[in-house]
Amino acid sequence: MVGFKTSNRDKFSSNYICPTCSLLLRDPVQLSECGHRQCQSCIDTQYQKIVICPVCQIPTPIHEVKTDRGCNSDMQSLSINCLFCEWKGVLQHYQEHLDQFHPTPKCQYCNQQFDSHNKLNEHQLSQCRKVTVDCLLKDFGCSEQITHDTKEAHYLTQLHQDAILNATNLIKSQLNDTQMDIDPSQTTTTVTNPTIDHLQDVHEVVNVLSNGLETLNDDNQHLNNESLRVQIQLQTLTENTSQVKQSIDETTTFLSGVKQNQDILSQDALSIKEKIDDLQNVSYDGTFIWKITNVKEKIGDARSERQSSVYSPPFYSSPTGYKMRLRLYLFGDGNARRTHMSLFFVLMRGVNDAILKFPFNYKVSFCLYDQSGEEKHVIDSFRPDIKSNSFQRPRSDMNIASGIPKFILLSMLEEENSRYVRDDTMFIKVMVDMSDTNKTLLPYMFSLNPGLPIHVQQLLIKQEVERRVQHQQLQTSST
Repeated sequence: MVGFKTSNRDKFSSNYICPTCSLLLRDPVQLSECGHRQCQSCIDTQYQKIVICPVCQIPTPIHEVKTDRGCNSDMQSLSINCLFCEWKGVLQHYQEHLDQFHPTPKCQYCNQQFDSHNKLNEHQLSQCRKVTVDCLLKDFGCSEQITHDTKEAHYLTQLHQDAILNATNLIKSQLNDTQMDIDPSQTTTTVTNPTIDHLQDVHEVVNVLSNGLETLNDDNQHLNNESLRVQIQLQTLTENTSQVKQSIDETTTFLSGVKQNQDILSQDALSIKEKIDDLQNVSYDGTFIWKITNVKEKIGDARSERQSSVYSPPFYSSPTGYKMRLRLYLFGDGNARRTHMSLFFVLMRGVNDAILKFPFNYKVSFCLYDQSGEEKHVIDSFRPDIKSNSFQRPRSDMNIASGIPKFILLSMLEEENSRYVRDDTMFIKVMVDMSDTNKTLLPYMFSLNPGLPIHVQQLLIKQEVERRVQHQQLQTSST
């Protein structure tokens, strides 16, 4: 099924329009990684484990797609104008009205009859050859209306060719501007950067297309042959630039993708920078300091259930060791929701799991840093339950998270001038203890300057342990 089609569709906020079928949302769901919505049925038709958002291209695991009951409830009171008659009402009663008064609608373009409005909508979206639409390049000077049956003849007209040249020059200009905005130092890494490579490919294709169109305008004798070649190249361009377009359905969505090209590329560049930063800060010694920015926004997202949790980048116990990450519920999880921040440890599937020992049974300690300088850090730890599935050898990408649901009161994070949140940022350190360190030593270990090299920190910890042993021995001997 696709969304609802109404005569006043253009008056609704884009938040209520499905980017896949371009109709009013039906049974809306929300992608947890980016917050955008689609129809439930438009998600179901993708049949894949990862859903790529058609608006911002951010991937979301299918199990992280959540039914948006709040949005669905808000939409029920939307004012609806019936597509087939003068009826006006609210969305809650629209389907009932259609079923009662228009049970067998006909296509207004080809007169084919259907037994449901959903089938009619699907027909008009992708099958009807008689649907009259504006030319794809309307905003670039081509004002004719065409049907699927006449579009090939229309593409050969002089008016359409001039509009193609205008659109192509705009694409080339936007891609040149986007490349100038990307800092080359941020893309120089041993990690493959497919988005930047893809941008270069697109830029080369657009250059070829632009040169071909200039030649076509200079030599009117070869207009028809050159226009066919340009159409083929435009189709190739739309197929290979899915990251800079909202959707691709032949050339109908080409213009829409061009308009959003700049924003999509900027978001991709920011995402690439974040991924590179994560890779540069990866840890291989069982400790990791997680910097969490935009805390207020993330708490708001968690409170409204747009995104209930966030994951840290992966870290490792050694270069060939366990792969791990943290999962943070800023508005709490389960019984701790609305009262505490919940912090969990996640065991991930790694490339060396076959030679590692399971179940995982090493103590895990957390520290939320006090940024006021008074070192009143929040420190807590737990030892894994080796019978829990959370600590067996991972069979999927990640095991079920386990940790401390009531790590810190929410009121301590949200209070003004909180010692744990400064400049809308907080820092969490995790330490996987492979040597079963005494719990009383944890405050000292977490109070060490994290700016010191690892080997210096390890030396200081060793000296502190020896000092405490000597002190205990002196006390024992004196008694």
